[in-house]
Amino acid sequence: MAETIAAIATPQGTGGMAVIRISGECAIKRADQIFQPVRGNMPSAMDGYTCAYGYVMRGTERLDDVVLTVFRAPHSYTGEDVVEISCHGGRYLTGQILRTVLCDAVRLAGPGEFTKRAFLNGKLSLTQAEAVADLISASGENAMRTARMLRDGATFRRISGFSQRLLEMLSDLAVWADYPDEDIPGVDGGELASRLEALLDDMRGLLKTYDYGRILREGLHTVIVGKPNVGKSTLFNALSGYERSIVTDIAGTTRDVVEEQIRLGGVTLRLSDTAGVREAAEQIERIGVERSWQYLEDADLVLAVFDTSRELDAEDRALIERLPRERTICILNKSDLNRAWGSINFGSFEELVISAKCGEKLPELEAAVERFFAKRQVPAEDGLIANERQRECLRSAVDAVQEALDALQMGMAYDAVTVSLDGAADALLQLTGERITDKVADTVFERFCVGK
Repeated sequence: MAETIAAIATPQGTGGMAVIRISGECAIKRADQIFQPVRGNMPSAMDGYTCAYGYVMRGTERLDDVVLTVFRAPHSYTGEDVVEISCHGGRYLTGQILRTVLCDAVRLAGPGEFTKRAFLNGKLSLTQAEAVADLISASGENAMRTARMLRDGATFRRISGFSQRLLEMLSDLAVWADYPDEDIPGVDGGELASRLEALLDDMRGLLKTYDYGRILREGLHTVIVGKPNVGKSTLFNALSGYERSIVTDIAGTTRDVVEEQIRLGGVTLRLSDTAGVREAAEQIERIGVERSWQYLEDADLVLAVFDTSRELDAEDRALIERLPRERTICILNKSDLNRAWGSINFGSFEELVISAKCGEKLPELEAAVERFFAKRQVPAEDGLIANERQRECLRSAVDAVQEALDALQMGMAYDAVTVSLDGAADALLQLTGERITDKVADTVFERFCVGK
């Protein structure tokens, strides 16, 4: 029998209300012991999905007036009997009610233990359970909408489709191998190769969604680069909404990377202000410049800043040569000053003329970032790969299917093909959680908050 667990399911602190959740075989029995209804039935006599108003009692003392809700197994979030107590918010009061709930038969829940029980009781697949954590931590509309679709099973359905196609191929190979003397049509190697190639294309298509899933979860890694004193830190502060980076007229003030997570329109950015890129003689500044180049290489989006009040020089042109064209927006800054150079052909780069100091044209930059993000969006209803664990499982499955195809094309026995396809099927079952070790499950759920 699984232990009965309890925890505060709402954030710690002062608020209008809080929720204490209890789940397990003793949940309703414990509720009977600490709850006094104003009128009507005790929790043990209540139907599922019903509420009662009353008091949480600690002996003869009324701790708080509350609303108690009963969910009966298996029709609950965890699949077990669940009781939720909605009380007045406040760190001390909710702590006292939780202490009253806890006893020899009810222990404190661990991180993510309610959702882990939902997974173990078949209420959620592992990909759906992971989407619950993403839904809680969603920092914007796109992340919230995508997490909700994944919570509803979009990725699970896509992976299940892959698994079904693998099982059909494995079934054909098994029948052919087990009943060689029967009048059964043989396996057509050419047709099998075509089916494997089509499956590989679809699986690789889903694998490509990982970058978008990462951006939704972590934000668009955006780097501001440029020569010293072109206005990088001023732009960083303008986008952040406060003086996060030090701004002076002294070249090389920014020596290390300064980072901030911001919302720009509907997009979350992990914004990085980097050291000015130039030939630096001093060692500390040189290390900062090297980091700037590395951040430029790794960024999802580059905001390359140029000072229009000065002539474009060799260092500017060297920067332009190193900019990734498909990931860069060129910021022509200091439009509030006299322009020192005319039209410059930046090729395929998108250009924006702004004044970071005066806040001029910042809405146009916001719109450009939203356009950039929109081009990388993936239809969430088709599922996507949301984290590194899912990515590694799918990559293993792709490698195994590729091995099967290679074996087939090299004329190897169908037994070798079957072994590789078995490996692919196993990797997909690990992805969805239909075949998973306790260690992996613990790792997934320990990143959840207590109470969820």
